[in-house]
Amino acid sequence: MPKHKSKKEASSSSDSDDGPVDRNVPPEKKAKTSSKTDDKEPTWVLQGKKLVKVREFKGKVYVDIREFYEKNGDLLPGKKGISLTPEQWRKLLSLGDEINETISNSC
Repeated sequence: MPKHKSKKEASSSSDSDDGPVDRNVPPEKKAKTSSKTDDKEPTWVLQGKKLVKVREFKGKVYVDIREFYEKNGDLLPGKKGISLTPEQWRKLLSLGDEINETISNSC
């Protein structure tokens, strides 16, 4: 008789293509006044392994908002994310009030 997967097993697959998923993520500690980390690149934690970094790539600076994953003890950038030029980042910030108003009206 074929073995059937339970609903829990069937729904536990991830559609993420950014590497292994740690299903035993420890609960986050109490909120700090700053979420900046001590890293080589300026880094801020949004939530869990979702980070904002200011990085240099091919001689240009980017604001990188991305999900990271662990491999062999290292935190590596996943495919899910976006890198913005400083100009795009400033444009996004300038839209903040309008976006916040739209969010408030949607809830």
